[in-house]
Amino acid sequence: MHIIVSENVKTLGMLAGQKAGELIRAALRKKGSADIILATGTSQFETLLHLVNEPDVDWNNVTMFHLDEYLGLPETHPASFRKYLRERFVRQVPLKEYHLINGEAEGRNECRRLNALIRSHTIDVALVGIGENGHLAFNDPPADFQTDDAFIMVELDEPCRKQQLGEGWFNTLEEVPRQAISMSIRQIMKSKHIICSVPDERKAVAVKNSVERKVSNLFPASILQQHPDCFLFLDHASASKLSPQQSIS
Repeated sequence: MHIIVSENVKTLGMLAGQKAGELIRAALRKKGSADIILATGTSQFETLLHLVNEPDVDWNNVTMFHLDEYLGLPETHPASFRKYLRERFVRQVPLKEYHLINGEAEGRNECRRLNALIRSHTIDVALVGIGENGHLAFNDPPADFQTDDAFIMVELDEPCRKQQLGEGWFNTLEEVPRQAISMSIRQIMKSKHIICSVPDERKAVAVKNSVERKVSNLFPASILQQHPDCFLFLDHASASKLSPQQSIS
């Protein structure tokens, strides 16, 4: 795992966006196309802002998959992740294809649809974050490390739902959905390269657990320790609880 600590969230986003752009351009040069995964949430604001402005990316040959989405939430809701991606990415670049998760569809059928779509794609670059509870995508602890299904239905635990409330996406905890569709841990780990953007002091404990604890489904993002090319972009606040011996760029 490559750990890069920036002074602030804007610099974090710039560096993460630049690295993602570099890796996407490399995939385009090598095979003429690129397949990417995008996350959402406040952790991705700056990263996506910089990524859409990366130079010399032939977006016409890029296919995007969507990491996770609430079940039962209309796209018109401010917290809708497909709304988020349409506004911050899909409308900003001329993608070859994009596959958003329809949270208003019947969950099992939507998972089957997405699983069939992603089966023929090898993901070059996945952009992800880490939740306050250590989740990766919406794989809350104890996460399923065993399923081979690319997309699965999951139950959201209370710490996850409280995070969404605290970030201002909902007015009350009762409004936060209890179920979601999430890309699975194994599918995320199949990505050739992973860019993980994690700003803010409220994520510091989760970052420490993900980097320093033994890999465990109780700390889902700890699985990133086993990925051959994962870049973890932090700011000083999110890195504040890491032990001094951690190798940091």
